[in-house]
Amino acid sequence: MSVTVRVPAKVNVQLAVGAARPDGFHDLANVFLAVGLYDEITVTPADELRVTCDGPDADQVPLDRTNLAARAAEALAGRYGRSPAVHIHIAKDIPVAGGMAGGSADGAGALVACDALWGTGASRDELLEICAELGSDVPFSLVGGAALGIGRGEQLTPLETGGTFHWVFAMARRGLSTPAVFREFDRLGEGTDIPEPVASGELLAALAKGDPDALAAAVSNDLQPAALSLFPELAATLAAGRAAGALAALVSGSGPTTAFLVRGPESAAAVAQALLASGTCRTVRTASGPAPGATVAATG
Repeated sequence: MSVTVRVPAKVNVQLAVGAARPDGFHDLANVFLAVGLYDEITVTPADELRVTCDGPDADQVPLDRTNLAARAAEALAGRYGRSPAVHIHIAKDIPVAGGMAGGSADGAGALVACDALWGTGASRDELLEICAELGSDVPFSLVGGAALGIGRGEQLTPLETGGTFHWVFAMARRGLSTPAVFREFDRLGEGTDIPEPVASGELLAALAKGDPDALAAAVSNDLQPAALSLFPELAATLAAGRAAGALAALVSGSGPTTAFLVRGPESAAAVAQALLASGTCRTVRTASGPAPGATVAATG
């Protein structure tokens, strides 16, 4: 018996960040959009818990108990008093260390797959609770679509979308540490009054209408200055995408992937080609959203 779950990448169309809290986290208003780049997580019974991975940059994926997929299996097994003895295989297609929640996606995918394999019958709320324990982005990987995340980003409210949004993603030549980007955000904000994070009404309306021009005018990322401070070369990638006709250009989440909103598939192809030709990025991908969250794709 095996279970395969398909789980999407995400782009943050708004990431509003508050001041550091006493626990070291930051309050967020995080508007997620799931996009059609997917990892596939397959779990099969095994003598012990182990993780394997193939696909682009698979050599950068940890295969020990720090992997969120392994932690998800352990968390679900612990709740139901059973052994987490499964082989988790990750077919990786979401960019690694790119700010697109690939690790979080693997955690959510493994959780859904193990629940199906073991027949634990966990409720949706229970799965979301485990996701929140695993990490701030993991609940959205389970839910997919579009959602507003508050708190650390784990408290989700689903959002309406009135159409399909088309994107180009440019992968950088090196990674960026999410904790390092938040530390730089704190450093850059020292001595300033950082407002409470709130979702943009204009952005939510643009999503609901399915209006790419209105969305382009409203996208924002409070972590972008910190990402650019640590990785100044990303500015050239953003400029190349804008010059090629992207409606909007921003760093995705904590980076270093840069995201370009475009009008449709033809403009996506043109912007992707121009970004590759610019020499400012390692590779490019195109995708559209919203996309469904973690979904059982096959059992056998």
